[in-house]
Amino acid sequence: MKNYTITVNGNVYEVTVEEGVSTGAAAAPKAAPKAAPKAAPKAAPKAAPKAAAPAGAAGAVKVNAPMPGKILAVKATVGQAVKKGDAIMVLEAMKMENDIVAPQDGTVASLNAAVGDSVEAGAVLATLN
Repeated sequence: MKNYTITVNGNVYEVTVEEGVSTGAAAAPKAAPKAAPKAAPKAAPKAAPKAAAPAGAAGAVKVNAPMPGKILAVKATVGQAVKKGDAIMVLEAMKMENDIVAPQDGTVASLNAAVGDSVEAGAVLATLN
């Protein structure tokens, strides 16, 4: 067994490492860090309201942008029938392409974003009936 003193971000840890023994578990440090790391922010929930649309609304189910980004492609057309999980649009955010999918079966009632549009988190991208 070997003992090591390791400093990470100003926190000192005493670590013991066993040689030649394979237990499948990593050795845990003896001292815990003083400040707990911040929890990762939760992803924005996907909107899938099932309430009836108010009079004059384009569609009962709103499909919102989960994060800010730029619309790269529109894969559905108004009047097209979609099933839950079908891609409606492609949103580029942080250099990654994210499919914006239908939260439930329905018909595309409106498309509120076009290719090249920059959208904010929570923006209504499309509505379904």
